[in-house]
Amino acid sequence: MQTVARLCITCPDKPGIVASVTNFLYSHGVNVTCLDQYSTDPEGGTFFMRLEFQTPHMDITRPALEKSFQTVIADPFAMDWSLSFSSDPKQVAILVSTSDHCLMELLWRWARGELPCEITAVIGNHPNLKEKVESFGLAFHYLPMTPETKSEAEARMLDILDGRADTLILARYMQVLSPEFVARFPHRMVNIHHSFLPAFAGADPYRQARERGVKVIGATAHYVTEELDAGPIIEQDVARVSHRHSLDDLKDLGRDLERQVLARAVKWVLEDRVIIHGNKTIVFK
Repeated sequence: MQTVARLCITCPDKPGIVASVTNFLYSHGVNVTCLDQYSTDPEGGTFFMRLEFQTPHMDITRPALEKSFQTVIADPFAMDWSLSFSSDPKQVAILVSTSDHCLMELLWRWARGELPCEITAVIGNHPNLKEKVESFGLAFHYLPMTPETKSEAEARMLDILDGRADTLILARYMQVLSPEFVARFPHRMVNIHHSFLPAFAGADPYRQARERGVKVIGATAHYVTEELDAGPIIEQDVARVSHRHSLDDLKDLGRDLERQVLARAVKWVLEDRVIIHGNKTIVFK
């Protein structure tokens, strides 16, 4: 896996895209091992593609490959594109509050090598998860946040994250971050919300769900935007419930959903399987 590169493309759909891209890569000695594509409409739609290729026999340097791809392929097809290499793992920071289920799921998977990343910091607005985080050999930063200290706490958080976070994971971080902070990480912050969005956005969704007598509850992993719980959705899942389930029952079921949904979403983001299109996502699972 250390020799894998991933190329993601968005562009207007037209004939010849796949052939041009794969022929270009072939001409530079790489072997395409995985390719997924999707078009919103074959006539005038938007085309999305994700491919993986092996680099041991690539005949030019990475910068030369990127420059040539831009000139030969991307410009003629009006592409937005990104290229990443698995030998350069993404840097991830995690924000937490008091609940540990989502955090521990991520740390367990990371420790087992299932999440291809480097976890650079865990930041909590409560100190109670410090020992659990440090047991994985990771740094824990305690940054309490109140309405009066929010600006100062966010500034300190940015100092900790400076240049050390490609992706920021909100693992049940129960604080609303300022628009200015969110703007520093455009489409780079992933949150888990404990409801099946767009239903029951905001606070206390399990209580809202029980009061409405829902028959399913859910969890949603989504990108963070300035509008609360309204960013592009990456992954969701549900569990069936009935009138017999108490509020605590719903929360117990929901915790299982939350940790699984967030872990899947984070893995897909780290593997460049998610392409954002407006307020939607294309996810090549």
